[in-house]
Amino acid sequence: MDSFSSLIADIASTYSTDTIFILGKGPSADLVRPEVFASSLTIGLNDAERIAPVDISIFHADWVKQGIAAAGYRSRLYLTSTEFDPPGRKTLRVPHYRLTQESSDLVMQRFMSDEFAVEDILFLSALKLARSVARQRGRPQTVYMVGFDFAPAEGYSSRIDRDFAPHATDEREARISLQEFYFLNTLYFLQNSELTVKHVGNRAFSVLSPEELTRAVLGAGAGPERPHHRVSVIAELTTNHFGDRRRLERMIRSSAAAGADFVKLQKRDVESFYSAEQLASPYRSPFGPTFGDYRRALELSRDDFGFVDGLCKELGIGWFTSILDQPSFEFMLQFSPTVVKLPSTISEHTDYLDYVAANYRHGVVLSTGMTDQAYERWVLDTFTQCDRLYLMQANSAYPTPLSDCNVGVVRHYHRLSHSDSRIVPAYSSHDFGWKASVMAVAAGARMVEKHVKFGNTEWAHFDAVAVDLTTPKFKEYVDAIREAELIVGREEKQVNASEHHKYFRKAS
Repeated sequence: MDSFSSLIADIASTYSTDTIFILGKGPSADLVRPEVFASSLTIGLNDAERIAPVDISIFHADWVKQGIAAAGYRSRLYLTSTEFDPPGRKTLRVPHYRLTQESSDLVMQRFMSDEFAVEDILFLSALKLARSVARQRGRPQTVYMVGFDFAPAEGYSSRIDRDFAPHATDEREARISLQEFYFLNTLYFLQNSELTVKHVGNRAFSVLSPEELTRAVLGAGAGPERPHHRVSVIAELTTNHFGDRRRLERMIRSSAAAGADFVKLQKRDVESFYSAEQLASPYRSPFGPTFGDYRRALELSRDDFGFVDGLCKELGIGWFTSILDQPSFEFMLQFSPTVVKLPSTISEHTDYLDYVAANYRHGVVLSTGMTDQAYERWVLDTFTQCDRLYLMQANSAYPTPLSDCNVGVVRHYHRLSHSDSRIVPAYSSHDFGWKASVMAVAAGARMVEKHVKFGNTEWAHFDAVAVDLTTPKFKEYVDAIREAELIVGREEKQVNASEHHKYFRKAS
């Protein structure tokens, strides 16, 4: 079972939290916001991935394959006793033990053993997997059981629009009632173990409600709508999704869970943006031996961008794109963007920039790395028709030395905004940490941008400076910006409610 242990360890190492979610299909799962699951290992039972993407799915019944296919294969690994070969996903065949009257006494014995198998009581297998992760991590884990209502009359999550299971109603009721018995028994067995199991729901044995779980994971301000902030925080995904929609989804969910206001992607026409010599040059990546193989693999399709649009609407987070050439600009117009970015890398492509300035009326984020005041004057004279012009101070070194951050330029852009209300001061952070970004907010920035990634690779762009979304670092960055936003407050001087005079003027 070395391959089993290594696969589980590899997936678990993606996350920095000591939290594991086990997802069932009960209707209470609808009350937990999907981004709750984004930053922790999530194990789904049967086709629960139809509710939210999970890392590992466990099943033994053949009907589950139909539900999984309908969801679009949203797990990284499937543990099953069946013949199953989903496209682009990993599968491990494991034994399945049926629950019979004769074998019921052996279920808990197997649960306490080292052998992994798919039990008819599926959450036992999920909890056993969680114990394996706890041992691999070498520390206790907190397990939240979500969507286990043990109430067959209440049906499934609303996201389960079709039930592929063939069970009759009375059989389903008997099966779910039996599961509740085993769940309570398992809580007893796990006392003083490496797992702390918390049932999420409204049962007598529930530890917290779905709403309380959402607040615990996303913060006290979590609600159905994301709050409006004066400073927009951008999670700059660049191409660190590597063209993998599953990876892209988790990056977006993690960015939203950390509190970002927008995620940003890139679009370029590879064949025209690079020369034939550049595309044919050697490059090391999993996609082929040339730089062209690498760049083509990173580009998102129309369907991919449509997926991004739908997911971001579901999560309440905005998105936009750095657009590097005219064919890509015209391609992206089909999504009716209200803001586009023109990055520093194309600051000398003035023909293209002129085209955007003449044909786009909405917000333009313009990064000013590798440019000077002459470029600034050209931009102000050229981009006269857009309704917002985000002037984004940036240094194009990765990482940027602190001595080259020049946050003072943000203050200059802030002064410009006093005479031109379209101008929005902004800062793109290519430096380490949050310090320069916080100072940019103090200097007047109303948009800050931070590169993010999902784990480490040897071949990703901006890998050294990007913040890893599998760690708490990006949330710490967002929290620092929110605190700075609070401290800066308003420019108008006024008496605050917290103030009072120590000495009162005597009446004359």
